[in-house]
Order: sequence, then structure tokens, then C-alpha cells
Amino acid sequence: MQRRDVILRFLAEPTDMNFGGKVHGGAVMKWIDQTGYACAAGWCGSYCVTVYVGGIRFAKPIAIGSLVELRAQVIYTGRTSMHVAVDVSAADPRHSAYSATTHCIIVFMAIDEAGRPVVVPPWVPVEPHDRALEAYAKRLMDLRKGIEVEMERYRPDSGPDDHGSHGAPPPG
Repeated sequence: MQRRDVILRFLAEPTDMNFGGKVHGGAVMKWIDQTGYACAAGWCGSYCVTVYVGGIRFAKPIAIGSLVELRAQVIYTGRTSMHVAVDVSAADPRHSAYSATTHCIIVFMAIDEAGRPVVVPPWVPVEPHDRALEAYAKRLMDLRKGIEVEMERYRPDSGPDDHGSHGAPPPG
């Protein structure tokens, strides 16, 4: 059964702490990637690789001992890729009011056992809010293309077969 969304909740532990006594940004990024992966794999039913993480915004620190909630949802599908929005919130366990802390968009590609891209089921937005999320993902794709062109000037020659650390080609 396809699931468009995933919610994870857990306690921010002392092992996640940075030198300032809050949750380390790298720990939050790991949680985001794990939650996004669970969402993407649940949607397409295949192994997925992260091909792009963009627009991550750390709006508010997370205190150690906070209840952390990550919500991920598919907001756009390409032929072999999925855009997943991930929102992170935190709350004092003695209260139930969560406040937003972090947001980002992750692009995952579905791959087979040989590492080749596979077609993903299309997600078709129905509700106005979902259509707005899809439009948001498309705007981000256009912005990303411009950023990639700009960054190309500063990237060392990587060769024709270098697709990054996962070995997956660019999303399709």
C-alpha cells in the first residue's frame, strides 16, 4: 500500500547535543534524511537514494529532552524521482504545543538492485493545498537548475560517469 506521508516522533537525547547544549544540526539533518527516505520508499516500494537536499532552514534550535516530530510527504513525482517535504517540530514533553524548527525539500530517486533508476508511481494532487505544494516543488526545481549552472563554474571536472557519492544519475 502506497503511503504519501510519514510521521516520526521521539525524544531528543543527550547524544544529539552540540557544544551549545542544543541538538546538533547534523543530527537534525540525519533525522530529515531518514524520515524522507521512509516516505519515499513507502511511496514507490523501492530502494531510494538521496540525490538532492535543498533549502534546509534551521529556524529554531531544539532543546535536549524535547519531543521531536518529523513529518514527511511526497509533494511531486517525476519519472524516477520524488520530491519530499520534511518539516521538523519540537515540544517540551510537559506541554503538547509543538513549534516549527526546521524545513527542507529532499529529492529521492528509486533504484533497482543494480542501481539503475526505476519508474515511480505518479502522485497527482487533488486538493488546492496539494496543488500548491506541487507548484512549490516545480519552482524549486527551476531554481535548482539555475543554481547548478552557476555552481558548474566552480566545480572541478568530475568526468562523464561521476554522478556523486551514490552513483545514481541525476533525477528524471
